Amino acid sequence: MRDPFSGFLRVSVSLWLTVLTFGVTARAQTIVFRDITAQAGIHFTHNNGAFGKKWLPETMGPGCAFIDYDNDGWPDILLINGQDWPGHPPHLAKTGRDGDPGHAKSGATMPKLYHNNHDGTFTDVTSKSGLGISIFGLGAAVGDFGNDGFDDIFITAVGQSHLFHNNGNGTFTDVTKAAGLWGPSEFSTSAAWFDYDRDGKLDLVVSNYVQWSEKGDLYCTLDGAHKSYCTPESYKGTSVRLWHNLGGKFEDATQKAGLNDPTSKSLGIATLDYNNDGWPDLLIANDTQPNKLYLNKKNGAFEEHAVSAGVAFSEDGIARAGMGVDAADYDRSGSASLIITNFANQMISLYHNEGNGLFVDEAPRSEVGRASLVTLGFGCFFFDYDNDGWPDIFIADGHIENEIERVQKRVSYAEPPHLFRNLGNGKFEEVTTKMGAGFAAPKVARGAAYADINNDGALDILVMTNGGPAHLYRNEGGTNQSLRVKLVGAKSNRDGIGAIVRVTAGNDKQWLMMKSGSSYLSQSELVLTFGLGSKTKADTVEIQWPSGQVDKLSNIARGQTVTIQEAKGVIAARPYGKR
Repeated sequence: MRDPFSGFLRVSVSLWLTVLTFGVTARAQTIVFRDITAQAGIHFTHNNGAFGKKWLPETMGPGCAFIDYDNDGWPDILLINGQDWPGHPPHLAKTGRDGDPGHAKSGATMPKLYHNNHDGTFTDVTSKSGLGISIFGLGAAVGDFGNDGFDDIFITAVGQSHLFHNNGNGTFTDVTKAAGLWGPSEFSTSAAWFDYDRDGKLDLVVSNYVQWSEKGDLYCTLDGAHKSYCTPESYKGTSVRLWHNLGGKFEDATQKAGLNDPTSKSLGIATLDYNNDGWPDLLIANDTQPNKLYLNKKNGAFEEHAVSAGVAFSEDGIARAGMGVDAADYDRSGSASLIITNFANQMISLYHNEGNGLFVDEAPRSEVGRASLVTLGFGCFFFDYDNDGWPDIFIADGHIENEIERVQKRVSYAEPPHLFRNLGNGKFEEVTTKMGAGFAAPKVARGAAYADINNDGALDILVMTNGGPAHLYRNEGGTNQSLRVKLVGAKSNRDGIGAIVRVTAGNDKQWLMMKSGSSYLSQSELVLTFGLGSKTKADTVEIQWPSGQVDKLSNIARGQTVTIQEAKGVIAARPYGKR
């Protein structure tokens, strides 16, 4: 006689095996971020200029950038550096961050450019690159402003920022004056390239912090007895600056674009299309001033919407200390949501885009908020570290005051980073301690960026520390698959910055925007990585270019980087692991 429960048992066993198999697969994804800085040949110590006077700019840098400056398909590394202040006492020439000896400096310090050798190592090519100038550098943005096929570099600084044109032969030329960017002496922080008027030429937006000078430095105390770094409330603000690309030369379009706001104290900047109209908008993170969200009006001007959108203040109406920023669709809602890092005791902002022009801060009700309550975040980004198709969150942490523990017992100067894994249901879990002891070690971190440095399809992380070394972390142990997309614009700007790429694989749909800027003072690679899990291909890849051109491709295999040219389709494909 047939057992009436046999079918039920078979289904139950099948479901159980499915769950078990999924569990085994999940456990098999034992990912770690291994610190390979030394073995990669990166030897760098940030000079923040500190020599006991606690001048405000000392606390802010540095940033970093990934740039494939020679177009060999492998991301190279740019590390931004500060310099000694005039009158820096010679006997303190080996002092790194304030009061911390041992970070040796040999004469003038400058940015460092490291070439990727395709074997896990990098070579310092600064001396022949033309980038070896001594400035009090803070951040960097990468983009091909001349549409010649080679990415250029803008370095922000205290004083005069600099634009470097890529000559296409491994060298750069300082074209700051020739491009019309010479003159403004500002406290410039983050920057981003974007084509705000969609004319095919990259424009530049630069965030500026406060009005500060050596002579105008203010005296503040942390405990009533010792000088400390003043909070930004002590200083007057200054506006962001928008440079419109006229074709190799730039004009200051800040005023006529509606971006002039001298109350701003800006540190982070991100480009996004938050209302999905095909035009790039701007998110500005302000320190102790309301954040700004500028809607592109499609006529060369912007309109400020941060208050009405709900991102200007915290839930209790406080203007927080915004540092780093990024935007991505972390829950596949079809709209870009936001993260903004804030000061200690303020937690990270995780603004969910409701799709109707409004954002809701999910951080107070999530692991993201609870875990970040007492840490001070700087660099931040959405990225899919485990290639499951859901954007995760990385936060670089570190306080600005090296004696903070004396007055706030729960807060530390050096702090571990945060890595939040996206669970796919709008929720995140912190997995920092699972990523390896070196990765989770406390640091005085600032800028951070990501790229696939070894062509294996998994994203690696670069973290900068104030007055200390850079840290390069290689992503190891993942088993999920990915597809990487590089864009070549024709009518649009050459990098395809501002393009939206949509990937469908089975029932999974995800999208990313090609963008410059984001994070804090830093630039991630200009290649998009789509995690596919166990899927063998992307059924469709659709590119919505800034020009309005839409290209749709089918059946693109996993495990490769494809280069897609506007209106032409795939013009190159390189499997992972190939040099």
